[in-house]
Amino acid sequence: MTKDLIGALRAAQPEDANDLPDASLPLDGSQYMNDFFSQVEEIRNLIERVQSLVDDVKNKHSDILSSPNQDEATKAQLEDAMAEIKTIAHKVRAKLKQMEMNIEYDENSDRTSADLRIRKTQYSTISRNFIEVMTDYNKAQVAFRDACKNRIKRQMEIAERKISNEELEDMLESGNPAIFTQEIMTDTQQAKQSLADIEARHQDIMKLEKSIKELHDMFMDMAMLVESQGEMIDRIEYNVEQAVDYIESAKADTKKAVKYQSSARKVGSVIQCEYCINSKCFFVVSVPVLFSVFFVNV
Repeated sequence: MTKDLIGALRAAQPEDANDLPDASLPLDGSQYMNDFFSQVEEIRNLIERVQSLVDDVKNKHSDILSSPNQDEATKAQLEDAMAEIKTIAHKVRAKLKQMEMNIEYDENSDRTSADLRIRKTQYSTISRNFIEVMTDYNKAQVAFRDACKNRIKRQMEIAERKISNEELEDMLESGNPAIFTQEIMTDTQQAKQSLADIEARHQDIMKLEKSIKELHDMFMDMAMLVESQGEMIDRIEYNVEQAVDYIESAKADTKKAVKYQSSARKVGSVIQCEYCINSKCFFVVSVPVLFSVFFVNV
């Protein structure tokens, strides 16, 4: 549901809301809900910033992989973008965690209301959005890591030192590329360049492995929570949509009732005149009332 749901519900409310049944949604524009939607908007802006940074990271990955030489400036920009993503991601995670705790507190306090259902829906929506963005970031990192590994294998082959995938993984896990590069002869400029590139890609992969693990630990529990809430959120969204339909229907019925009640008064006046002419005025008062009650309940 959109952040303007409260406004949409309020706009659909009849002028005389007191005529609706007690089961209607509480549409008070409380400061609490206004503050909540401000928090949602703040989190959305942070997530949009992360998405922008992720796109920048992807571009930096392409630049690094396409460059024959080591571009330290591009690498520095990449590290800055990754650091900012990490900072914002932790901030968003903390805000979502606090929002989750507030919702759980209200649930345990038996504060069941339309506002609570709306907050649950909003929480689930922005949580899913956050996870989607971070998953996109994780995929970009994994793709870059795989590209770096392939680059290392190619450079090793150029330097006439072929290694298997298992040997490559052993080198990465050891954190010491020298165990496989020490046999590379560096007499030629090309061999020196290959060795430098291998060592640089190895460092890139080490940084990526650490970043990927941090992200995995940070939002894995949140992904599981959102997945478990999926069915509940779908039901909440359906109920809210039904509530909007109910309010629209009630608004139309109220207008129709007012129209019929006005017509009933006119009919009552005519009947009153006819009954007075026939000297049977004791029925006069009940006729408009009966018409009014009948049409209001149509």
